[in-house]
Amino acid sequence: MDFEEFSRPEWQLLSQVSRPSRYAGSEWRPYPKADWDSAKLRVCLAFPDVYEIGMSYYGFQIIEAFIHGMQSDYLADRAYCVWPDMEALMRSHNMPLLSTEHKRPVKDFDVIAFTLPHEAGYTNILTMIDLSGLRVRSSERSDNDPVIIAGGYGAYVPEVMSEFIDVFCIGEAEALLPQLLPVLSETRGRPRHERLAECAKLPGIYVPTYPHNVTRQIAQELFTLDSMIVPSVGIVHDRAAVELFRGCSRGCRFCQAGMVNRPVRERPVSQAADSIIRILSSTGWEEVGLLSLASCDYSGITELIDTLSDKLTAHHAKLSLPSLRMDGFSVGLAERLEGLRSKHGSITFAPEAGTQRLRDVINKGINEEMIITCLTEIFSRGWDRVKLYFMMGLPTETSEDLDAIAELSYRTLKLGRKLGRKRCSVSVSVSGFVPKAHTPFQWERQNSITELQEKGRYIKSLVHDRALSVAYHEPEQTFLEGMLSRGDRRTCEVILRAWETGARFDNWTEYFDITRWLEAFSECGLDPEDFTRERGEGETLAWDFVNVGVRKDFLLRERHRAYSGELTTDCLSGCAACGLGCRK
Repeated sequence: MDFEEFSRPEWQLLSQVSRPSRYAGSEWRPYPKADWDSAKLRVCLAFPDVYEIGMSYYGFQIIEAFIHGMQSDYLADRAYCVWPDMEALMRSHNMPLLSTEHKRPVKDFDVIAFTLPHEAGYTNILTMIDLSGLRVRSSERSDNDPVIIAGGYGAYVPEVMSEFIDVFCIGEAEALLPQLLPVLSETRGRPRHERLAECAKLPGIYVPTYPHNVTRQIAQELFTLDSMIVPSVGIVHDRAAVELFRGCSRGCRFCQAGMVNRPVRERPVSQAADSIIRILSSTGWEEVGLLSLASCDYSGITELIDTLSDKLTAHHAKLSLPSLRMDGFSVGLAERLEGLRSKHGSITFAPEAGTQRLRDVINKGINEEMIITCLTEIFSRGWDRVKLYFMMGLPTETSEDLDAIAELSYRTLKLGRKLGRKRCSVSVSVSGFVPKAHTPFQWERQNSITELQEKGRYIKSLVHDRALSVAYHEPEQTFLEGMLSRGDRRTCEVILRAWETGARFDNWTEYFDITRWLEAFSECGLDPEDFTRERGEGETLAWDFVNVGVRKDFLLRERHRAYSGELTTDCLSGCAACGLGCRK
């Protein structure tokens, strides 16, 4: 970084904010900074959370490298939301939001591309648009303003943010951007409505000003990273990462990601191994995360570990898995990857429900015997600490299901002590169930704040051992997620009103205030529980025009099977006829 960089006016503010490293930049980049003046198209990837969260988002690493590789005169940069203290200073000094690498005002880019990872970041999107010097409503922007696009899980229910986003990308970036970016480049200088009309003609692209049905686009082959951007400060997931496969074959009925990411597409073992070694060699990281919805399901996982064993030792590096199944194979795999044989290690599993009946309702695919066998393996191999994740408020839930959460947790603790783990401890986390669009449970009623509070307190009241801790997610935040995850165009006004009255960082407890949201719904003449209510099976849903590949009649059939406690087989064992037609 040269003297000119240090003399930039934004540096004068950093001594007045918490975590100034969030705004310093100074990253190591695996490719040279693209030339601003000669760029044919300038794209700013925008993440609606702070730097250390956004830099942990693997998708940004993929998309930036993918854009750079598409065309030599395409420029990609990034921007992140600023913390409220920095926002206040920027507004008082009339300072715009800047990109990370080029330190250019975000407004100067041709395209601003937001990712929508969760509903609690929607107000941060308005903050970033406003700090860029743009009007937050799409209809009020001029022909000279950048086109604002958005993708990610939130894009599958696009009406919720339709007043603020110009173009929604329905599907995977590797399949969408090669068609979308050339259109945005070729139409530069044309009237805004003409540019958006051209975008609306593309498959997988939804433009709210031109309402139409849209079909999710998927990549047949996964993009491979040869290196990654390395931040100069600590981030949440401070490691290299490689995506082993995309999609999931299990069919958990509550899981949106498992439904909308079908079908499963695996990366060849040789390609995954080569990518891991190249990234470690070029970045210096000493840990690699093996990413997917369920990495233990990767068909080549054992071969991959065997292939990498000596090479990882040479790099003094290790592999880690973000998710484990409750079976002996997963436990053995975790032991090999992490080397956590000591009593100080911890391991995490997600039974999701305490009773077998409810696990069958959600199609979890594990039984009591598998759970006990898995836990026995855990403690026998030397782990002392176990973390268990459950949900409350699931369809058909009874008080017995809540009791069973505490009972299973106690059984885990007693089993550990029986097997000689004297310092055994069990940490239990319980989150409120949120019905998600494009899942078999999209029609379900969501529990109210009061119901979730009562259930969380009840579960905690059943626990009386210091070695067993129980925590539950804030019911108010769960309720907000539910209100926005199945919303329609009416919620745009609510989001705007909540933002205007100070809503920021709603996924951060220290800033979240449900009162702002409830007042915003009231001022807009809406009942928030109208968005968390049960939907009729014949009712038109606000996201029905988005075809994710999984048919609505399949989702209905799965809902009915849930209520009768019937399991649906893993896709890899037999076709469930979801509509994708990937197994004929």
